[in-house]
Amino acid sequence: MHVDRIPNRTSPPAFLLRETYREDGKVKKRTLANISHWPAGKIEALRRLLRDEYAPHEPRADLKLMRSLPHGHVAAALGMLRKLGLDDLLAEGQRQRARMVALITALVVVRLLDPASKLTTARLLDGTTATSSLGTVLALGKVDEQELYDALDWLFAQQERIETALARRHLSHGTLVLYDVSSTYFEGRTCELAKFGHNRDGKSGKLQIVFGLLCTKDGCPVAIEVFDGNVADPATLANQVKKLKERFALERVVLVGDRGMITEARIEEVLKPAGLDWITTLRAPAIRSLAEAGSLQLSLFDERDLATITSPDYPGERLIACRNPLLADERARKREDLLVATEKKLAAIAARVHRAKKPLRGRDKIALAIGRVIDKYKMAKHFDLNITDDRFTFARNTAKIDAEAALDGVYGAHYCRRSGARSNRDGHRLQTALDRRTRLPQPQDGRSRGAADLSSPRRPRTGPRVPMHAGLLRRMAHAPKAQTILFDDHDKAAADAARPSVVAKAERSEAAQRKARNRCTDDGLPVHSFRSLLADLATVTRNLMAINGAPEASFVLYPQLTPVQDRAFQLLDLGVKV
Repeated sequence: MHVDRIPNRTSPPAFLLRETYREDGKVKKRTLANISHWPAGKIEALRRLLRDEYAPHEPRADLKLMRSLPHGHVAAALGMLRKLGLDDLLAEGQRQRARMVALITALVVVRLLDPASKLTTARLLDGTTATSSLGTVLALGKVDEQELYDALDWLFAQQERIETALARRHLSHGTLVLYDVSSTYFEGRTCELAKFGHNRDGKSGKLQIVFGLLCTKDGCPVAIEVFDGNVADPATLANQVKKLKERFALERVVLVGDRGMITEARIEEVLKPAGLDWITTLRAPAIRSLAEAGSLQLSLFDERDLATITSPDYPGERLIACRNPLLADERARKREDLLVATEKKLAAIAARVHRAKKPLRGRDKIALAIGRVIDKYKMAKHFDLNITDDRFTFARNTAKIDAEAALDGVYGAHYCRRSGARSNRDGHRLQTALDRRTRLPQPQDGRSRGAADLSSPRRPRTGPRVPMHAGLLRRMAHAPKAQTILFDDHDKAAADAARPSVVAKAERSEAAQRKARNRCTDDGLPVHSFRSLLADLATVTRNLMAINGAPEASFVLYPQLTPVQDRAFQLLDLGVKV
């Protein structure tokens, strides 16, 4: 390392701390710090120290490392947040609340990098107990848990302003909007929104909340709303339509949702009166009705996998019928497994009824035992049951089983003619993309999808704090990533082009498969998961150096980047400094 004096024409010269290195046989320089603001004596002391020019009788100055904090992952996350303009969005018209903006920015980054409780987060950000450079970079100083909760309360009050600004950025008249709901369970009983309901996490006996996420067609989150944990999915739709029409002032929108969300009742009662278009899928009973009415003929799929059909039950609307052979095989296998499991349980009940010693007697008692089995496997429609006070027999209803099997793998997309889908293939892709683009990252997603653990148990103290606890974090999960050095498929266009049919199983591109096989990129760099890349970047430290340990003679020094780290920052179009 050395100190360079850079002439600056009529202005005072600049003094830069630099290091020299050799690359491809050429000598190059890298700037480590700008020390132009230092007093001349301190600059000279550092210059002499680095050149080892002190005479024997002179006191030698020592360069000391005062503190070293993990920084690279903070620089990547905070840099991307600023590149997306989220800091400007938070701070818009809020200059007097600069600390609140800084705290919320810190909370978003912490949720991305290392999700933790508010108490732990306060310790991570506090200058004296920090475990990363985030608190230092944002100049937060002393941080306590209650201050973080106050920041969430402030953010809740800004939610409508922020969502309206996001809508202005990403939504326009005639645009497609994806909407889906999820849930998260709770530990504790202090949140008034937490209720017992359908638990998607498989955590029976846990309170939960339900939250709905509005996204653009590319999966960019725009708005989130939290509901009581016992609210059914379709009941959340009216609020979103009102939000799109009134708060975002969008005249015409195409709403894409799954069949459990956009039901026939919601189409008639909510979407049509509001003038909104929609894309959704047909439920199994609707497909069966179309087949029985002759509108859907299975012979359509002899030579193709997609077909447009019409029905008087859906005037002025488009229906796409699809058949997926792989899905048909899987449904047939699953149904047979459930039938066999049900038969085994029913046979055991029949044996109890017909045994000589202590038999099961009474029509009601026998029916109760059978009901437990039927409720577990949901196969009642496929069995004929004969129950008396002292006898029980059962048999498969082959006619009903064959009728259901005939529609295995058949499903339908349902959308209005103005939905913006130019072809059957477009309509199918728009609907099937819904889950992938609105799904919140899960901790079990492995590799690079677990960017922000939004589904683990939460303990917000009050309901109003919940929306932001689960909201803006999604923005970082959708930030562009250095996919070429991650296990993600970075060549999805090639994968789509090689897909023989829109209903065929999606495959990763050849480039992504090659990357997974070799565990390295085409240019020889090791491939990372999202989490392991963050861990690698965290080894880039922010080092506080000082001459003779004097704070007034201190400067920040960053280490030389490894090839992987350098490539990651290049792909993100960021510098290590923030």
